[in-house]
Amino acid sequence: MGQDNVQRRIGPLIFDIHNPVFLISSLTVVTFVLVTLIFQDQASAVFNWLFDFVTKTFDWVFLSAANVFVLFCLFLVFSPLGKVRLGGTAATPDFGYASWFAMLFAAGMGIGLMFFGVLEPVYHMQVSNPLGLEGPINTETGEIDQAQLADARGHGLAATIFHFGLHPWAAYAIVALSLALFTYNKQLPLSIRSAFYPLMGDKVWGWPGHVIDIIAVFATLFGLTTSLGLGAQQATSGLHYVFGVPEGLNTQIIVIAGVTAVALISVVRGIDGGVKLLSNINMCFAVALLFFVFLAGPTMQILKDFWNGLSTYATDIIPLSNPIGREDDSFRESWTSFYWAWWISWSPFVGMFIARVSRGRTVREFIICVMLIPTVVSVFWMATFGGTAITQVATMGEDSGVYQNVIANYNDSLAMFAMFGDMPLTMITSSIGIILVLVFFITSSDSGSLVIDTITAGGKTEAPTAQRVFWATTEGVLAIVLLIGGGLTALQAMVNATGIIFTMVLLFLCWAILQGLRSEPK
Repeated sequence: MGQDNVQRRIGPLIFDIHNPVFLISSLTVVTFVLVTLIFQDQASAVFNWLFDFVTKTFDWVFLSAANVFVLFCLFLVFSPLGKVRLGGTAATPDFGYASWFAMLFAAGMGIGLMFFGVLEPVYHMQVSNPLGLEGPINTETGEIDQAQLADARGHGLAATIFHFGLHPWAAYAIVALSLALFTYNKQLPLSIRSAFYPLMGDKVWGWPGHVIDIIAVFATLFGLTTSLGLGAQQATSGLHYVFGVPEGLNTQIIVIAGVTAVALISVVRGIDGGVKLLSNINMCFAVALLFFVFLAGPTMQILKDFWNGLSTYATDIIPLSNPIGREDDSFRESWTSFYWAWWISWSPFVGMFIARVSRGRTVREFIICVMLIPTVVSVFWMATFGGTAITQVATMGEDSGVYQNVIANYNDSLAMFAMFGDMPLTMITSSIGIILVLVFFITSSDSGSLVIDTITAGGKTEAPTAQRVFWATTEGVLAIVLLIGGGLTALQAMVNATGIIFTMVLLFLCWAILQGLRSEPK
């Protein structure tokens, strides 16, 4: 582990890096940043073209691959291979079920739920969708067609759950399982390349392995920067809505710079004194906010939405997963393809975290819990936030904040705060919402820099702090540069581009996992 690393001291700073991976990754990112800043207009045009090209050309690849991931996980659950224990037959879990479930719950929370928890259910409820509703729900006049509302709620929530449910967590489970299996059972470095040992043999320690890890670094970087960009937009909208802070790119840059600075402090303090403390605080705030909305909102309707969303998701998952012969180009390309690329880019980040806390679990219980627990959490979050917002639009019409800010004026990043505006304790809930977004921002940056640092340090989990500082700074700079160079489209374009490449890596990972499991005692 890290046996081929290069160790250097530059003044007071110590570096312990896996040279080809670290050097190529860092130089490529620096070059990308400089070119984007120097040629902003040209970069913006390239980002727009890249986003359209990837989503229109490879949408079927994203959907097909995501289906493969789900089916592969189901196969492992029901096959004898599910009896294999991560860490060996004598391994015992490092954490009890309660702690492990809590950490899986934490992994399921993030900026995605904060940004899209209100926006997406309302959007899919309001517009025509791919599931057969006849025309849009009529909110243009502030009037809701009650005959369609029940179906619209179910389908809107189901379409949202689809993007946060089994498919993304199957991708995370595959990466996490590959890392855990080949690290704990085969005693190989904690790096993506290790999982390819059954397919490549000792070649994984040469350039083929370097390329795999470099791809993982880029996927993680751009997946994180997309989250940071969305978080900056939402935090800025919240600050403007609550405190009157001016909106715009300059404020977003200040937010990213400020949060990155706090993330650096967290990096220096280490896992226990930094990201662990912030994560625990954030989880308390998130749970408190979730149950406040549940109790202060339409509680019985939320419970109905939870079960209705789950049941409709179960019936809609097949048509939503279908990659061919569909007419809903906008939904498939702009929503599903982007989500699958984003989640796949996030998979090294989330997968490594899950792998590190899952030693001692059997493959069967690992996959079942990793896929189901975060999915149920996401469904409850969407039913609570999305269901409350839909009820506000249905009962208040044009007077609802969600209608005025989201449906009428397309201010997507304001969706959650607009919902809070029509609830009690608006100032308190909105302030907590801003804090949640910012702390999710910090913990994502800190944890992401740890994952990238581990990959670029040859699998070492205790590399020098200076390297994590470098990657945390790089994430913030990259998010700022992409916002300058093309805004949200630039973020989406780069996550789509890296996502399609890492999709191929995940498909090969499935085969590598099979080979690795077959050699393990059951």
